[in-house]
Amino acid sequence: MTRERRQGPDTPGGAGPRGWRAVAEEALYGPRGFYRRPEGPAGHFRTSVHASPLFARAVAELLCRVDAALGRPGTLDFVDMAAGRGELVTGVLGALPDEVAARVRPYAVEIAGRPADLDARVIWRGEPPEAVTGMLFANEWLDNVPVDVAEADSSGVPRYVLVGDDGTERLGDPVTGADADWLARWWPLRAEGLRAEIGLPRDRAWATAARRVVRGLAVAVDYAHTVGTRPSFGTLTGFRAGRETTPVPDGTCDITAHVALDACAAAGPAPARLITQRAALHALGITGARPPLALASTDPAAYVRALAGAGEAAELTAPGGLGDFGWLLRPSGIADPLAGAGTPA
Repeated sequence: MTRERRQGPDTPGGAGPRGWRAVAEEALYGPRGFYRRPEGPAGHFRTSVHASPLFARAVAELLCRVDAALGRPGTLDFVDMAAGRGELVTGVLGALPDEVAARVRPYAVEIAGRPADLDARVIWRGEPPEAVTGMLFANEWLDNVPVDVAEADSSGVPRYVLVGDDGTERLGDPVTGADADWLARWWPLRAEGLRAEIGLPRDRAWATAARRVVRGLAVAVDYAHTVGTRPSFGTLTGFRAGRETTPVPDGTCDITAHVALDACAAAGPAPARLITQRAALHALGITGARPPLALASTDPAAYVRALAGAGEAAELTAPGGLGDFGWLLRPSGIADPLAGAGTPA
């Protein structure tokens, strides 16, 4: 529990602690922010993209299904949100059939500078295009959209959590307005010391991005929880050099929190559907099934390759791990290309 002090969420820098949304915005995306560091996100944490090339192959398969649903247009957009150093868009381009790759217009959306060795076909920009015909894919983007944190005080009143440059926290003013409405609907705090991340900025970010898909599919993939499974004390944390750490807003670590994807789904354009990564990848042919043992006798090298692939697929779909990620799907002008896939997230 934090020590109480009445103060608002947006106290100007240099005038004391501020709300988590303001300090995280500066620490992640400011001039010396974490996401502008030369080593890139992959120097500090591992996503599904880094876990296995199978993930990019699955995204490529999904893009092919979107392409077919669109009637194979002359130009097929693929937008990689929060592209890091272009790992996913590079993998997708390499996994597409030649006929589809020849029509793809790939975008990488990221605040950092363009990597020198990136495929020349990739359009590198700070914002997604205004109108997308194809697929917008946001892998672990929303968890880095900064949000304020609230904590219930001794009277059960939700107050903004304020944080200093060294990560020290204290309580500020009561949560009011649209933030209070969001908490009441999506993450009510009913007892002293309970905490929540106020996901309204993420709802708005998703809605804005999803509406840019004129025809095709918008997808957000992230650490997620739903209204029945909210963690009692929130999920705010940091990552540095491959290890989870205390979130300190000094630009040296990632600052992240799991996403209330059900709230995003309700706030964005309909229709939208939430399933697990395990269900999505299974529907796209990534199952983790072991190769038949007989293959070891007839083609030992192929068996070893298949076994390695099965291990990677198992990691991507593992219960309690990457397989529990949420996939938020919003088709526009096409049928859902993953219709019938699996259980809700």
